[in-house]
Amino acid sequence: MVFRTSASPTRIGLAPRTARVIVGLVLASFAGIYSLAALGGPRGGGTALGAVACTVSTIALHLLHLRPGSRRRLGPWPVLAQTALAGLAVLPFGMSASLLGFPAAALLLLDAAPLAVLVVGGAVTVAVVRAGFTPGAADVAITAALIALVVYSLTTLADRVAEVSTARLALAMSAVAEERLRIAAELTRGLGDGLAAITAQPPDRPGAIDEILRVTRESLAVARRAAAEFRSLSLAPEATSARALLSAAGIEARVRVGHTEPLGPAEALLATVLREAVTDVVRRGTARYCEIETAERNGQLVLLVTNDGVPTAADGIGALEELAARVAEAGGRLTAGLQPGGRFAVEVTIAADPPPSESVSRVGAAAYRQSVGVLVVVLAAFSVRVLSQVQLRQLPVAVAFLAAICVLQVRWARRPSAGRPSWWVAALIAQAALSYLPILWLGKAWGGIAGGLAGSLLVALPAIASWLLVAVLMLSLGALAWAFGEGVPVILNSTVSALVTGLIVYGLVRLAQLVDELQAAGERLARAAVVQERLRAARDLHDLLGHTLAAILLKCELAKRLFGRDQARARAELDDVLLMAERARSDMRTVTGGDSTMSLRVELDSVRSVLAAAGVAVKVESPADPIAEPVDTVLSVVLREAVTNVLRHSAARHCRIAVSALPGSVRLTVENDGASGGTSAPGAGIGNLTTRLAALGGTLVARADGDGWFRLSAEVAARQPMESPAQQESELGDTA
Repeated sequence: MVFRTSASPTRIGLAPRTARVIVGLVLASFAGIYSLAALGGPRGGGTALGAVACTVSTIALHLLHLRPGSRRRLGPWPVLAQTALAGLAVLPFGMSASLLGFPAAALLLLDAAPLAVLVVGGAVTVAVVRAGFTPGAADVAITAALIALVVYSLTTLADRVAEVSTARLALAMSAVAEERLRIAAELTRGLGDGLAAITAQPPDRPGAIDEILRVTRESLAVARRAAAEFRSLSLAPEATSARALLSAAGIEARVRVGHTEPLGPAEALLATVLREAVTDVVRRGTARYCEIETAERNGQLVLLVTNDGVPTAADGIGALEELAARVAEAGGRLTAGLQPGGRFAVEVTIAADPPPSESVSRVGAAAYRQSVGVLVVVLAAFSVRVLSQVQLRQLPVAVAFLAAICVLQVRWARRPSAGRPSWWVAALIAQAALSYLPILWLGKAWGGIAGGLAGSLLVALPAIASWLLVAVLMLSLGALAWAFGEGVPVILNSTVSALVTGLIVYGLVRLAQLVDELQAAGERLARAAVVQERLRAARDLHDLLGHTLAAILLKCELAKRLFGRDQARARAELDDVLLMAERARSDMRTVTGGDSTMSLRVELDSVRSVLAAAGVAVKVESPADPIAEPVDTVLSVVLREAVTNVLRHSAARHCRIAVSALPGSVRLTVENDGASGGTSAPGAGIGNLTTRLAALGGTLVARADGDGWFRLSAEVAARQPMESPAQQESELGDTA
């Protein structure tokens, strides 16, 4: 059973690699268009091949900057090699001076902006020497600057993707640490002060027993309230308890979870509805099948519990009237009745609260703002290049059209939470119109704008559809160049340039989306980690402190009865109470995230004493060899909960506890002769224990045998494998 909380950790974990692949594709497209220019020019065969070799090597060297840590490790040598190769391609082999934009981008990555400006200045000088102060020379100069900006921006965004990806787990751990401090502060005010008051009581002071009883009852109430509050963010404990209760009653249970956790305050009421509905199913004893389902529909959270054990609608509705009123007070609706197939269904619908707003991803937010800023700057640079080719009287219209296109491009940078945005069709139609219709007024200067549309198609549509449409778009631009009377080299350049521009726009937008996705995934991961931490605190409150405080109450009541008859034994019981209170303070440190190890041998001695104080004859069997962690701790917790249930829920007179070392596993069995014939509501204890054991690959079975004995058996592998960081992140994404 998995509660949906975030995107797939595997897919999100591939984001840095995806970012590097995107940058690599853009660089490959640049290499392709420059190689076509080299092969299609007036050069001889050897000169053309030399130009292609130098050009491809210049661009390929930039791939070194994409490897993590390579810039620091390799220093300036790749940049020097790029500059030398680009110089060879430009001067002896006659390639466009815009190629110098690649070493300029590398210099920007090394924080050598002045040198990058000098390199771009060199490109301008070469262009002016070759063509004079002409529009062609200006275009080469702008293209060199634009290439430097684009390649630098793409590489920087890939770095940001890697940084945000790396920061996710650290942010989640930071959120957990903050939550532990918050839990510690909450518990210290109630439980901590109460336990301190118990340990400070002199055992021989008159009225000490009554005071300890009063403080212990208050502390136990505080622990139960806190545990309920900590559990309220997740439906996982109730779902686990419900499944265990149904299985114990011989009812086939099916759980389908379709909601996102954590829950809000109003949604936490669903846990109560689930508990009562399942308890009613088990109490009737006529059902053979029960299905529990949750879903989110149009901003509403829905819980549906169906079973085949209610003959008429009136029989099932009666037990739920009070709950229906509580749900209505919370702004929801509870309906119950027979379905067409004869099954009885309880359905609760309540408005889904937004998840807790925890600002844990400042790194991601800053990186996303930077990625959008880079996209805006590059689009502005593209716009300047286009405007440089437009006549002065056409500028106002061209600026308005370009501004509209830039707005549409930037909107794609925010990826919606599910699928494509609702406006995607309208946005593509609008951009297509703005890419082609202005050609009627602005002529061939507007022809390259459709390359941006290619990028939007790659972002918005599935791969096959988008690439087919991009191919059509490229052919259309080639046809337009032919219609304007251009020669074959220009037609080829127009066709391939559309792909290059499209890949650049796609790369910038997709990298911004990746940063956005990683930021959202980091925040969800942190929220999931907080939910898990609160659930862990709730389990520990129930399983550790709950047991200890209940034992203190039992010992105090026994001491109070003995006080007038056996002073020495009463004093001994009070001494035990003070020791238990000290242990409870240690347990509280475990609840707040401190030392969480326990010893099964110590727990066996403790429960033997507590059961004897309650008048229960106990027989204990344990192996001679010690049990390794974390199995020792989890079985200690199981033992505490089992004995607490013996004392709280049964009229047992005999109890048998056995710890067995099996081949490859350890089994703990607790049996008592106080099982009743009735069915009680599923408590948090069985669900907690099931969750703890499942985390170690263990199992829990708890059921009455029909002869008045109740048997609880827990089995877990004796040795536990080490957990990798990837597994830790995956588990943070699931809260059950």
